[in-house]
This record gives sequence, structure tokens and C-alpha cells, in this order.
Amino acid sequence: MLLSKPLPFASKKNLILGALPDKELEHLSSYLEPITLARGKILYAAGDTVPYGYFLLTGMVSLLSVTEDGRATEVGMVGNEGMAGLPVILGFSTTPYEVVVQLQCSAMRIKAEKLKAEFNQGEQLHRLLLRYTYTLLAQISQSASCNIFHTVKQRLCRWLLIGSDRVHSDTLSLTQEFLSQMIGTPRTSVTMIARSLQKEGLINYTRGTIQILDRTGLEAAACECYGIVNESITRYIIAA
Repeated sequence: MLLSKPLPFASKKNLILGALPDKELEHLSSYLEPITLARGKILYAAGDTVPYGYFLLTGMVSLLSVTEDGRATEVGMVGNEGMAGLPVILGFSTTPYEVVVQLQCSAMRIKAEKLKAEFNQGEQLHRLLLRYTYTLLAQISQSASCNIFHTVKQRLCRWLLIGSDRVHSDTLSLTQEFLSQMIGTPRTSVTMIARSLQKEGLINYTRGTIQILDRTGLEAAACECYGIVNESITRYIIAA
């Protein structure tokens, strides 16, 4: 759903846009459209042409690797630290992965041709998007290691913490089926771990909703991947 035309300061909820010089952001804002993205919306399927780039302000989208038989696993996440549609700035018109909204988003979208032109011309935008590309590649690499070496409990805790960070809330609207897909494990395992976390007083789980009760405890139960990804965002985006 498209919203009214944004003022430049509204875009600053996105860390990349917020780091742009005022003059560069004001220029770029003439090409940005504010939009709300509902949970479950597929922005692009694997192999699709990328019509827009999306600078997220709130919420989260997931990058999914999908097999021929329809099974999917999450390989990366994008929140307000970044942008969906990176293949465009790398010179490609299509995406190798599915991009789906996992937690309702507000975003600024820009047509692909404008994004490519502004990337090639804008000094700070060019620099920040390259730095973000690096952080996303690092995240994808970390996710591959995480899925092999860390327990279901550690991965679930990591995902809940990242999801909470992206929506700026300790309450998440999630189903066990959704979580099982995101961390690549059977639903029965997610149910068992969620019950365990609830008994430990770390979360409260009701049908379709998870509330984080003890964030410090949840961080202790998560794998180191949560801290590594956050440190990368801080170093290459926030401190840029």
C-alpha cells in the first residue's frame, strides 16, 4: 500500500538513508515512494526481474533459498539497516533468491533504473550500499555456519532476537510453522524448544505470538552469530 509522499527526514529511519548528507538525501527523496508491505508478501521470487529496491524503515524481509520441491530456508535477513534489491546495484536485473516479508514493513521504494543511476552517481550512497553488501555477504556466510554447527535452540533464540531488533518490539507475531521454515527444522522441534524457553522464563508463547520476557537470558542462550552480525552492522553501517 502506497502512502503519502515522504519528507526527507522520514527516510532516516533507514540506517543507509539516514547516513546520507542532507543534500544527497533530499535529492534521492524525489525518487522514493513510502509503502507498507504486509507480512507474507513476496517482493520477488528467485529468477524474477527486480522492479524496485526497498529501503526498510521498520519490519523485516527474509532472503530464502527455495528447492525445486518447494522447500525453503532462510539465508539472510534485511531490516532497517539495509535494502532489498541489491542485485540491481551489482549490475543484475534478476534475483537469485526469493525475498518475502516476514514481519510487516514500512519502506521507501525506488524504481530499479533510478536506484542504479543514483548508485553510480551518488558518492555516499555508492559507498554505503557497497558496505551494506559486504555486511549481507558476511551474514549469509554466518548463516551457513550457524545452520550446520549450532543447535536448534541457539538458532531459534538468535532469530527471535534479530526479529525483535527489526520491529523494535519484544512482541512478535509468528507461527511455529513460519519459524520452522526460517531456521530449517521440523515444526515439532520448534514446538519443543519454544515450550522449553517458556519454562525457563525467557519467552511467553501463545498461538501466533511470542513475547520476549528475558532478553539477557535469551542472548545468553543464543549462538554467537547474533553478536557477530550486529557487530558487523555497527562497524560498517552505523559507524560509517
